[in-house]
Amino acid sequence: MAKRTRDEAKEYVLKTAKEHDVKFVRLWFTDILGVLKSFAITVEELEGALSEGMGFDGSSIEGFCRIDESDMMALPDPETFQLLPWRPKEHHAVARMFCDVMRPEGTPFEGDPRYVLKRNLKIAADLGYTFYVGPELEYFYFKDKYGTETLDEGGYFDMTPLDVATDLRRETVLTLEAMGIGVEYSHHEVAPSQHEIDMRYTDALTMADSVMTYRLVVKQTALEHGVHASFMPKPIFGQNGSGMHVHQSLFKDGHNAFFDAKGQYSLSDTARAYIAGLLKHAPEFTSITNQWINSYKRLVPGYEAPVYLSWARRNRADMIRVPGYKPGKENATRIEFRAPDPACNPYLAFSVMLAAGLEGIAKGYECPDPVEENVYVMSLEERKRRGIDTLPSSLYDAVQLTEKSELVRKALGDHVFNAFIQNKMIEWDEYRTQVTEWEIKRYLPVL
Repeated sequence: MAKRTRDEAKEYVLKTAKEHDVKFVRLWFTDILGVLKSFAITVEELEGALSEGMGFDGSSIEGFCRIDESDMMALPDPETFQLLPWRPKEHHAVARMFCDVMRPEGTPFEGDPRYVLKRNLKIAADLGYTFYVGPELEYFYFKDKYGTETLDEGGYFDMTPLDVATDLRRETVLTLEAMGIGVEYSHHEVAPSQHEIDMRYTDALTMADSVMTYRLVVKQTALEHGVHASFMPKPIFGQNGSGMHVHQSLFKDGHNAFFDAKGQYSLSDTARAYIAGLLKHAPEFTSITNQWINSYKRLVPGYEAPVYLSWARRNRADMIRVPGYKPGKENATRIEFRAPDPACNPYLAFSVMLAAGLEGIAKGYECPDPVEENVYVMSLEERKRRGIDTLPSSLYDAVQLTEKSELVRKALGDHVFNAFIQNKMIEWDEYRTQVTEWEIKRYLPVL
């Protein structure tokens, strides 16, 4: 099917807005930390916004710009127009569109994460590739936002009694589908009150927009039922944290470039070089895929979160897993990168993963042997002997590695790269100077 032009898409938006009596349109964009920003316009402004964009002050948006260059334009992407199902539908409906952030003169703003991803996708497209991703986002339901009291004691794939969480998940899936986001399946995860909804594999830009929508829909649905949903990577000590395993593949000329019937695990040389790129560069981009202090409480051995730089087919201790290939399903051949967590900025996370994989392909990186044994139970000597390295163990260590990375700088662009590192070092300083409950309990009685 031929892709419609921007003018055709604009006409569709204006017609649909009129048909559904839309009164307000929310314009969405994302700051460098992956926080969704929004402002509303009335339908009377819609035609002008689609043609010229709407001005806003960028100086108060995290990582955008300084006071002296604060004027920004939000240019809506008409392909992302959707009615918001949780707002009134019959009268004065509310819709949303994702925006590209532009400078007043009409050039893309280099601090816009959506532009960062578009730029990396263009690099892939110039090589003939389309980048497809399918992330699995885990999250928790809690009684409220002030603590971690869970709603159930269920475990992985448990059929918990019909409680509030089952209805919440069902309603969330229906809302996502009403907004044009395909859902593959949903289930209870390993930890109490932990859940997962998996969106259907699609191109990376659509998926990054969908991740932003998904997080809002999960939280909005929970709020309407008087509970709190959280994508915090490790909210409960001693329980599994929440990950965002990202299934990914490259397509070229309509064919899956990762598939080769004769290759080990049916993987092509392209796929193996892509895996090698991820393995080599993962420590450098971990601060992007796992960007919070709390992210590193999840990346510890023993809770299904990968910390070792290895890959395999079945072993879930590895950072990269190759899901089993079914004959006749060549298009489903993919790799699963298991390190990221669901609180990252998806535009930046997809960008650095793609950049690392493409670097592996461009430079012909040699893929190490898969590790089917459990890496967690190997001794340090055994891991050293087999050349199995680890991910950074704190945000500080991760940022130090990112700061030296030419690959990440190139993928993000100087503006986002510098702003991100500066932001993270401030976060680390605030954290390391805190006196925690653990220290009070540990030291106060004895020192």
